[in-house]
Amino acid sequence: RKATSPPMFLSGSTNSELLARETLRGPFLLLAEEQTAGRGRRGRRWHSKPGAALMFSMRRDFAGGPAQLRGLSLAAGVAIAKALHGLGAREVALKWPNDLLASMGNGGAKLGGILIETRSGGGRIAAVIGVGLNCRRMPGLDTRLKRRVASLDESIDPLPERNRIAIRIGVELMRALRVFANAGFEPFRAEWDAMHANRGETLRVRTADGRIVAGIADGAAPDGGLLLRTTRGVQCVHSGTVIRNSAARGSAA
Repeated sequence: RKATSPPMFLSGSTNSELLARETLRGPFLLLAEEQTAGRGRRGRRWHSKPGAALMFSMRRDFAGGPAQLRGLSLAAGVAIAKALHGLGAREVALKWPNDLLASMGNGGAKLGGILIETRSGGGRIAAVIGVGLNCRRMPGLDTRLKRRVASLDESIDPLPERNRIAIRIGVELMRALRVFANAGFEPFRAEWDAMHANRGETLRVRTADGRIVAGIADGAAPDGGLLLRTTRGVQCVHSGTVIRNSAARGSAA
């Protein structure tokens, strides 16, 4: 188990720092107090103030190519949610493909996110799992982002020091990555389905090619794709974004 001393500022993000260090072998954990270019999926910016969030990345090398990492973001989500459940945040749920939610009715509020970036070479692939978690409430952030945002201090009282939270998550994540390296996503599938915040709900998903697929969330496929029961049968979405959900259950949109 290895770790760097957490710098106060990074030129980019913890993901960028670990991807750039090609001589590293994992697992390697890098924490940051503040990032000047923290980001989420599709280039979205990660908003945080010093002391308000937990931001870190873990790097691990895997044998093979990108196909070996299908479902990794879901497996990482299961590991992080389990760690948070153990700390007392038992309402934490998962939203496909990479969000952590605090279930507070009507779809829940975003608590954190996962961004996985990779680099291949020499028959191996380096995966960097970036994690951002809201630890303390930031007044006005909901209005600024035009959506509900959750923080750990709303569900864990007293809130542990962020280093303790990072250690708990890091241990669980390293354990999960060892399992994933040997068996892929399948060992995590049932747990992910049980933690799925939108299970049984009607979803509209915008796929990577711009299509809209609507259907009832029916769990995860063995490779981590989202299964939707549609009027044309079960469809599997491998890359996309959930753009709308309804609490209505039992019929496809």
